[in-house]
Order: sequence, then C-alpha cells, then structure tokens
Amino acid sequence: MTPDLVRNLARLPRRLVLTTVLALASPALLGAQVATGALAGVVRDAAGAGIANAQLRLLTTPYATRADTAGRYAFDNVPVGTYSVRVNYVGYRPKEVTGVRIVAGQRLTLDVSLEATTIEIQEMTVVAAPNALVPRDQVTSKQLLDGQYAGGMASTRGRPSIQVGTNRFENASIATGATPPPVNESYARIHDNKFLGVRDNPLSTFGVDVDRASYSNIRRFLVAGQRPPPDAVRIEEMLNYFTYDYPEPARQSEHPFTVTTEVSMAPWHAGHQLLRVGLQARRIDVADLPPANLVFLVDVSGSMQSANKLPLVKRSLRMLVTELRDVDRVAMVVYAGSAGLVLESTPGTAKDEIFQAIDRLEAGGSTAGGAGIRLAYGVARQHFITGGNNRVILATDGDFNVGAASDADMERLIEAERTQGVFLAVLGFGMGNYKDSKLETLADKGNGNYAYIDDAAEAEKTLVHELGGTLFTVAKDVKLQLEFNPAQVASYRLIGYENRLLAKEDFDDDTKDAGEMGAGHSVTALYEIVPVGADDALAQGSTDSLRYQHVANVVGAHRDGELLYIKLRYKTPDGTTSRLLTHVVPNRVQRPSTDMRFAAAVASFGMILRDSEYRGSMDINDVATLAERSLGEDAHGYRAGFVDLVHRYRGLTLTTD
Repeated sequence: MTPDLVRNLARLPRRLVLTTVLALASPALLGAQVATGALAGVVRDAAGAGIANAQLRLLTTPYATRADTAGRYAFDNVPVGTYSVRVNYVGYRPKEVTGVRIVAGQRLTLDVSLEATTIEIQEMTVVAAPNALVPRDQVTSKQLLDGQYAGGMASTRGRPSIQVGTNRFENASIATGATPPPVNESYARIHDNKFLGVRDNPLSTFGVDVDRASYSNIRRFLVAGQRPPPDAVRIEEMLNYFTYDYPEPARQSEHPFTVTTEVSMAPWHAGHQLLRVGLQARRIDVADLPPANLVFLVDVSGSMQSANKLPLVKRSLRMLVTELRDVDRVAMVVYAGSAGLVLESTPGTAKDEIFQAIDRLEAGGSTAGGAGIRLAYGVARQHFITGGNNRVILATDGDFNVGAASDADMERLIEAERTQGVFLAVLGFGMGNYKDSKLETLADKGNGNYAYIDDAAEAEKTLVHELGGTLFTVAKDVKLQLEFNPAQVASYRLIGYENRLLAKEDFDDDTKDAGEMGAGHSVTALYEIVPVGADDALAQGSTDSLRYQHVANVVGAHRDGELLYIKLRYKTPDGTTSRLLTHVVPNRVQRPSTDMRFAAAVASFGMILRDSEYRGSMDINDVATLAERSLGEDAHGYRAGFVDLVHRYRGLTLTTD
C-alpha cells in the first residue's frame, strides 16, 4: 500500500476505510495478491436493441462505466465480493441488480434490460399557469423582448395561446434511446502552444478557465466508440474537470483564493520539468450563498427533440430547482420560432409550480436564439437582486439558426449585460449539430461557466455537487502572468489555454476581459519547462538575435534560487479595479505528488487525443498505468471514470490501427 494511499485513508472515518480499500483495490495499487474478477454484458431495451451510453455503477465503490454504441460494457479487475449494480440512462427507468457475485479469475456475464419511458410530442406550445393565459393579439413582440409582459402562455387545447415554433407533432409518441453519431458539429481551431525561449519571451500571460465542457464532450465520443475531433480537445478543461488537494484561503485572507505550485520531472520527456500552478477559490456552503435571481433560457426548437437534449435538459433543471432555497427565485424563458416567458419569477418555495412548468416543455420549430437571450436578460433585469446572484442559464445544443440578431449582436448584448451585473451560464446538450465553438464564446462573453451535460450524472455533478461554483462568482477577470528566470529556464510551453492567451500588456489593463472563478472552483495550469543547459532542438524556442535588446538582463535573473515569479490579478464580482497577488516559485524539483501524477496523466492523454507533436514518449498504456496509480481519494469516482475512458481509447486504437 502506497504512502499516499495510507495518508488518504487516515482522513476517512473508520467505518469507511475497509470499503474504500476494497473499492480502490487493483493490482496496480495493492499488488498482485489481490484477487479480482470481471463483469461484462449488454444493456438492451425491451426490443433487444443495445442502449448506447447506458451508465453502470457498482454501488458503494468508485467503479463506474458506460456502454458502447452496441450497449456492451465491462468492469475489469474488480475485487472479489458481492455487489449491487445500478443501470440507468435518460429516457429509461433505472434498474438495480443485487447479489452480483464476482469470483476470482472468472468473468461474470450480466445482461440487463431497461424499460423505456415515452415522451409525448404534441403541438409545440409553451405553458404556464392556466390563469396566466393572454390572447396572442394582446401581446406584442416588443413587449416580450423588453420584458414588459409578466404573464405566461399556455398549451391548453381549445384555448388561445402563444405558439412557439411551427412544427406540429400531433399525438406522436417516441421511445427515447440511442442517438445518431455527430454529423454537423463545430469546434474552434486550436493550434498547440509552442515552446518559447525565455531570452525572447520571459513573460507568459493568460486568463484562467474553469470550464469543463471539453472533458464531458470527449467522454461522449469515446463512450460512443468514436475518436473525438482534435479541436474538441481542450486540455485545460480536461485538467479542470477534476479537483485537487489545494488549500483554501484562510478565513482572514483578503484574497478569495490561494496559489499552489509544484515542480517535478515531466513523465513524457527525459530532462524536462513539469510545473503545476493551482488556484483554489474559497468554498461557500450553499446555505450561505447570496440570494439568486435565475432565469432559465431553454431551447425548445425542433433540433432539441432527441432524448439527450430536451428530456435531459428538463431532468437537469429539476435537479437544480431541488437545490433552490426560500430566498432564491427562478423564471423561465423558451425560444424556438419565437421567444416567450413561460414562468414568471417564482420563489424557490414554489417548487411544484416550477416543476410543472419544466415538465410541460416540448420541442418543435426553428431557433430564434437572439430573441430568447434578449427576453431572458430583460426578465433578469426586472427582478434584479442588489448584491445577489443574477444569472441567465442557457440550455441548448447551440444551433442558433433563425433570428434577427447576428452572433456579433448577441455577443455585444451579453457583454453589456455583464457590466450591469447579470452573468450568463451555458449548459450544452446533445450531438449531431452541436455548436461547441458558439457556446464557449457566449459563456466567455457573459462572465459565466460553460458545461456540457452528456448524462444525468454530469448534470448532478454540475448542478448539485458543484452548485456554488457553477452559479456564484467569487472573482472575475482572473489573469496570470509568469516571469521565468533566464538563469534557470531555457524555454517553456503552456499546455492548453490556447484560446485564453493574453498580450503581456493586457495583464495590467483592467479593461481586458479574462476568466471567472466560482465558489469552490479550482484552476490548474501545467507548463513544460526546459532547464538551462538541456540539449533539445525541439524545445529551444529561440528566435533570431535581437539587435537593440538584451532580454536576458531581466530583473531578478541573478536570483538562482528562484525558478519563476507569478503575478495574479483579479476583480471582485462587482469591482472595476483589479487586485494583485504574487507568488515566488523556488528552483526545487520534487518527487511528484498523487495530484501531480494524475494531472500529468490527464495532460498526456489530451496530447495523445490531439496527436500533438509535443506528446513525447508516453503511449496510451503509460497513461493508463500513471492514472491508475494516482486515483487518490476519488470520492465520486471521477478519476476512476477517467481511467475507463483511457481504456476505451486504447480499445479503439487496437481495433482501428
């Protein structure tokens, strides 16, 4: 048993230690003396067809996996014992199988059949309280978009109502299940950061990013048996999907987060070093968060009919509503062919009323995204809470294809609203026509987070476990600037954050937008460093000699004990002037911690997925081994889920290469 594991187990209550040891046990962690077996099978629907992406978990353990496109699944190297297996997928009734006995050296076959629920698709109308009906001819589009109309709209047959969309699906019933593969998705182009020579580029400047959408989107591809597009792989979002053991700021600290650094050897390149920079925001109990004024902005266009779109949106929003307090309020706006207010701002105590409004949402029509955003912001302004959390939460596949507003118009609107204290959070759903590049841009402009929800478990992670970070910002426009000591560092490369890079002059410019951090959020950045004296042509990062400058004479270069100097700027959520925090990184290479090893495994996997020229000597087997030995506590099984994805990718390469 490793020292790291012993220390982690010592933190747990005694009654959990034995369970945790058994759950984490594997030959890679505890040695070959641990007896293990395997469990495999197929998840099918009532007709016998495999259910792609079905989720399976061994209860009371961190072991979890997902079915492939044919519904096949497998748990390997499971410690012997008797388990309960929970199987679920959106659109199906969950099933729990008890008494599953794992025998040493044997592979148990367990096929599971799930019963599909049905979604009734009727004429596309939006709904609210029955007494809130307003005839269509009495409500103008300008009143809707200006937020003047405070009533609702209903879909009671035979009564006048405002219809959103033009498609009609009279009494059609569809059983939810597998979805087709992606065919028309868009991702912003990413060019890997290069090595930069310190003599010419002593400063590295970027804005933080706490989004996690890329990781869950990559997972969606791999679970479906597909390799993700290289530009869908944003390594910083993969790193930040996971939590690390960073200390929280002291209660009396003037800053809302801490800075932690660690330097070890890079596992993929002999002679190179790996720097980890970690920020940890102060955690705030949900009960202590400021009152929330939320507006759900839900895409109910025809493209949202799939089981992993609107049905999953509704399930996700219900999870969030369950967490609302008495002081919180929520309204709901929908958009398709036009936009409409379907739920007035309602207190968190009226959960049944909010649930009913969510449950009545149906999909159909084209997509007037611009009109919906304008209306949602109007509602948020109308119920603005001074000192509160005022936020629009957009749930969509990003396919804005109809509407008077251009993308640039929407971006300008969102930028203007954030200056007034109304932020935007974006939840992406679905596949096939997913517009990742557009949703990432909207969230960035709106000072909010961007998450991709591929299943109910991810919705729970984002909207329940990480609710404070998702909905409450503790610092905005967070920028980092690292100054490398040319006496110690020849060149460096920032791994990821390609679309967050800033000019060095932007660091001190408070008008330049940067990333936000929510309550409890952590940010991790990795740099690959080439020490002075290393003979490495790939990583020299030099340019032609300067004629008039001698960049090596930077302040502090004589300080041999320093590797680099970190400066960090941020603003309070309602502030306009940044605050400065500094941190010195000593020139000391250490044995990597469990967190450092796991972060290195994630970064290496990202480089392999991107087929990066900087991937170095590690292959997918090395990544799997490194990750398996770096699980740590893994309370929710997220790291174990990463190992599962690595094995899935390895299976893809074995069958396609």
